[in-house]
Amino acid sequence: MPEAGGGPAVVTGGAGAVGSSLVRALLARGAEVRVIDDLSSGRRDHLPSTDGRLSLTVADVREPTGYADRFTGATEVWHLAANSDVRRGSENPRVDFDQGLDGTFRVLDAARRRDVPRFLYTSSSTVYGMPTVVPTPETYGPLLPESFYGGTKLGSEGLVSAFAHAYGFRAWVFRFANIIGPRMTHGIFYDFFEKLRRDPTRLEVLGDGRQSKSYLRTEECVEGLLVARDRASETVNVFNLGSYDQTSVREIAEKVVAVHGGRARIEYTGGSRGWVGDVPQQLLSVEKIGRLGWKPRLSSSAAVDRTVDEVARERGVVR
Repeated sequence: MPEAGGGPAVVTGGAGAVGSSLVRALLARGAEVRVIDDLSSGRRDHLPSTDGRLSLTVADVREPTGYADRFTGATEVWHLAANSDVRRGSENPRVDFDQGLDGTFRVLDAARRRDVPRFLYTSSSTVYGMPTVVPTPETYGPLLPESFYGGTKLGSEGLVSAFAHAYGFRAWVFRFANIIGPRMTHGIFYDFFEKLRRDPTRLEVLGDGRQSKSYLRTEECVEGLLVARDRASETVNVFNLGSYDQTSVREIAEKVVAVHGGRARIEYTGGSRGWVGDVPQQLLSVEKIGRLGWKPRLSSSAAVDRTVDEVARERGVVR
């Protein structure tokens, strides 16, 4: 395959929260960007509307006939398209198989048929399951996911590695902590604000509130993606992306209630997990990518504070 140059970048799932931030960063670097998104969770208005270097193809990644021509001449494919709601996959495991594993195979196959030299895949901390080493490094194993989402992410990582070695392109795999920021359409912040919109007097929290995880802002995540792409050169490069510390669900609930005036009572459903497959304690080691020169500027708590204030402003919530 040819070496990567300065050609177009393809971003599947580019109309989502992380994808649209990545698209903006790539455009800022002067790239032509071709977005492929079925708009099931992403939105057109997440994307810049006035940049002539940006195009959007509305297509399902499981149907390559609808988008494969967009790979022609591309320098790299960033594959973000997938079900991003872990709980949804627990309710219907076929969702993660279809949108995750099958979708990844079809995108990989379309990319290799058009000699795209770089493939970058966004995976998840859920591939680690319930690790006994915390913070958890990329070398941890065995990897035993506890959710269908994590299982198909791990399977997709295997496909990325196999394609890269079989067809001679370079690949990156990024295992995300909880990524938060603008343009979210699901997740803990979205859920809490929606619940309080429907009933300002009470906030139901799944689990016992002691679940504690790492939170990283979208803009910092994108910076890490680009640092790793530019500075890592193995055939397959695997990196964690997260913050150095954790924030509990209880803390987030209290902050969301406070921004609503502090009057709602918080009610916990009980149990150590919020849902089937939930990993109650998660903290990734980010030392490996740190050696490339990237590190998070915000703590989990500061990232949460910024996001709560941001969502409150977007929704017109007055403290």
